[in-house]
Amino acid sequence: MSYSWDQRVEFIVRHMYDIDNNGFLDNNDFQCMALRATVIEGKGEINPARLNEYKFIMKSLWDEISALADFDKDGKITTEEFKQAVKQTCVGKPYSEFPKAMKAFIEAHYKMMDINNDGLVSIEEYRYNCITRIAVDDIKLVDDSYNNLVSEEDNKRGGITLERYQELYAHFLGNENAKCPAIYLYGPIPE
Repeated sequence: MSYSWDQRVEFIVRHMYDIDNNGFLDNNDFQCMALRATVIEGKGEINPARLNEYKFIMKSLWDEISALADFDKDGKITTEEFKQAVKQTCVGKPYSEFPKAMKAFIEAHYKMMDINNDGLVSIEEYRYNCITRIAVDDIKLVDDSYNNLVSEEDNKRGGITLERYQELYAHFLGNENAKCPAIYLYGPIPE
């Protein structure tokens, strides 16, 4: 399998950021992500302090993304605007050079994936994350994606560390190679 850079970026817009499925990104999507992150991290419980932290992170992310990508300043970011902004800010760059708010989002997403808070994303946690976002009728597709994603070192550790996840995310967005291992960061990408 291979996923083009365009497919990967479109996947992020459709399956991770456009929470209300209206076809574009806006502030409402990011506030919905704050609530989603709080509920997932709390395994159903709502911690008001954590919700406020996530609201701040997501508001900052929206402000940063809209400053970079809302070229016509209409309060909405189309997929094409998002692609253009990602090309300018992420392609060919290491994680350390990503926009600050995007790094905060990536770290928050990792915390949601690491369900047992052991500092590793195992295959079971990866499966759970994948099936909450995409329709999959065969778990083998998800397992194959995980196995293509992880390195020998990841397997020895028992999963993906935050540092490794950051590196993979930088390749997912910043590497235009359709066959780099990072294309599997979020499982099989629906066509």
